[in-house]
Amino acid sequence: MGRAFEYRKATKLKRWGNMARVFTKLGKQITIAVKEGGGDADTNPRLRVLIQQSKKENMPKENVERAIKKATSKDFTDYKEMVYEGYGPFGIAIVVETATDNTNRTAANVRSYFTKFGGSLGVTGSLQFLFDRKCVFKITPKDGVDLEELELELIDFGVDEIEFDEEENVILIYGEFQSYSVLQKYLEENDYEINSAEFERIPTDYKEVTDEQRETIDKLLEKFEEDEDVQNVFHNMK
Repeated sequence: MGRAFEYRKATKLKRWGNMARVFTKLGKQITIAVKEGGGDADTNPRLRVLIQQSKKENMPKENVERAIKKATSKDFTDYKEMVYEGYGPFGIAIVVETATDNTNRTAANVRSYFTKFGGSLGVTGSLQFLFDRKCVFKITPKDGVDLEELELELIDFGVDEIEFDEEENVILIYGEFQSYSVLQKYLEENDYEINSAEFERIPTDYKEVTDEQRETIDKLLEKFEEDEDVQNVFHNMK
């Protein structure tokens, strides 16, 4: 298994196990996508994928429609996507991605979580060297598809790793951050069912911790995950 796949298997966030949080996260992403590219899924590729993902997550249709309508409302205060970087206890690097309508509230909360657990919030870009940003597609396997052949086909599109997840029965495709659009176009044109399309930050190096240290760090990660403004949390704890 490759580095990206092993990272994903080790860091499935608990927030994705909570249906309400999944819906909140997807709702914000849909609203942002509509704000940026319009409410027509036929002409908005990002929205198209998110609607497909919402179906896979059993998100009610009215929730999707509400998120789309919210983006076009005159009273809507746009979400700002903010990234916070810092070190948690025991020198663990943590990147927190948020979508918020109140940056002061979000920044204060994120800082307080770091401080409470003995960490510190750093400046934007300070941890960039510790993570590779990738686009990650999760697709349904097609009959007769050979993973090695598919990987060779997609190398020219910026893909650097493909894995099969037996637990979820899906193919995971990891590509360069800037390859998102061309990969989505290829997959759609070749009739692959896209279950989800995300951006992930894969650690370039991992830090060992003891079981006792892991418990403390997990508590901090849970605080981030419980915050409704937080979309994703990435770290380099092994």
